[in-house]
Amino acid sequence: IYADPARRLELYFRPKDPYCHPVCANRFPTSTMLLKVRRRTKKKQQQLDTEEQTQPEVQFEMEILGIVATVYKFQGMSDFQYLAMHSTPDDKQTSMYDKVLMLKPEKEEFFNRELPLYIPPPIFSRLDTPVDYFYRPDIQHREGYNNPQVSGEHLIGLSRARRPHNAIFVNFEEEEIPSKPLDAAVQTWKKVCTNPVDKKVEEELRKLFEVRPVWSRNAVKANISVHPDKLKLLLPYLAYYMLTGPWRSLWVRFGYDPRKHPEAKIYQVLDFRIRYGMKYGYAPNDMPVKAKRSTYNYNLPITVKKQGSHTVSVHDLKQGLGPAGAAGAKKPASSRYKLKESVYIFREGALPPYRQMFYQLCDLNVESLQKIIHRNDGSESECTERDGWCLPKTSDDLRDSMSLMIKQIIRSTRPALFSTATSSEDGKEQLAYESGEEEDEEEEEEEEDFKPSDGSENEMETEILDYV
Repeated sequence: IYADPARRLELYFRPKDPYCHPVCANRFPTSTMLLKVRRRTKKKQQQLDTEEQTQPEVQFEMEILGIVATVYKFQGMSDFQYLAMHSTPDDKQTSMYDKVLMLKPEKEEFFNRELPLYIPPPIFSRLDTPVDYFYRPDIQHREGYNNPQVSGEHLIGLSRARRPHNAIFVNFEEEEIPSKPLDAAVQTWKKVCTNPVDKKVEEELRKLFEVRPVWSRNAVKANISVHPDKLKLLLPYLAYYMLTGPWRSLWVRFGYDPRKHPEAKIYQVLDFRIRYGMKYGYAPNDMPVKAKRSTYNYNLPITVKKQGSHTVSVHDLKQGLGPAGAAGAKKPASSRYKLKESVYIFREGALPPYRQMFYQLCDLNVESLQKIIHRNDGSESECTERDGWCLPKTSDDLRDSMSLMIKQIIRSTRPALFSTATSSEDGKEQLAYESGEEEDEEEEEEEEDFKPSDGSENEMETEILDYV
């Protein structure tokens, strides 16, 4: 706990009870002294009349051992404690610890016994200090406003207010596709687009959609330098968002329906995840590509509340976050927010920057992969939700080939991992790579600083939440 400044010190009143809920102490800097106090007692005999009485003589010795720089203070309240107890019909409490705790290996009879129902609470209070709760005031609507009818299937709504990005979402099953943006999206972008830089970015994005009608958000970020908060307002102004199907999580130009154009199969999305495990020759800890987030690092609610990121104001958006901003001093405006090509392009001999990637098929820059994609050119008959215009199992074949390439890269950089795992098919798996692997590895280390989002582990889900 002391080694991690973000952790809180836990105190268990019943350390041997697994159902004991701890109290937490916060960490504070201090400059106090640690004293060593010694109390010496010397007995003294005194004769008073005929009675013998003992009067101790006490002496104190003090010594300064050092300076304390950190203290932990328990300032919160103790939460409710939940005991493994059962109430009998005659209102007597009986302990169930000997029945629910397995302290040693038990036989099958231990698990088949009839016991009273005991379900501990799934969670305790997240706050241990009293806070003032400010209730929201009643919303004052204009005259003539009527509350919408709430059906039984919509009783549980969104956990947060809808963000005013005004994007249009389209499912694969819907017959019609939008031909123009919502009026609110147009007004929002016109309100923000107040300087020449924004107008230039708008024209650049229009040209991108003219060259290629379907784009991923990361691909747009790698081709245009635009602030992420402005991109959230600009994309709904020029394109709609596909929720399901082979073009899910992609932005499609208004008026273009990829389900009616067989040539749109090169824009389909491929959800690729780097495989690892002993059958592939390397464990998760041996992966050269780090995970962005991990459930093993989840410390709440015993961690100190971290400061939130700086919220970009409307004034910052109107000013275009120009040279006066902090980021303007580091990079020129032409590449300040640009991402590297590796966030959306797969190349032979280079590792992806993250373990889960969403590639468009046209961005798989490997000849063997393109042959798999174009196996049925000219004979596309039906667009399905799973495979789009491609042959069935095309995504599986692409993933197998890409996994084999990545395995070869890891084998070339870390041969010790595969020294014990030899196979008769090694000759078939060998692929030719260029000699610039060290440069590629250095580039990947730089790209680890890029974080597409701070939301869900699934990037597709995160991007949807950005607009809903």
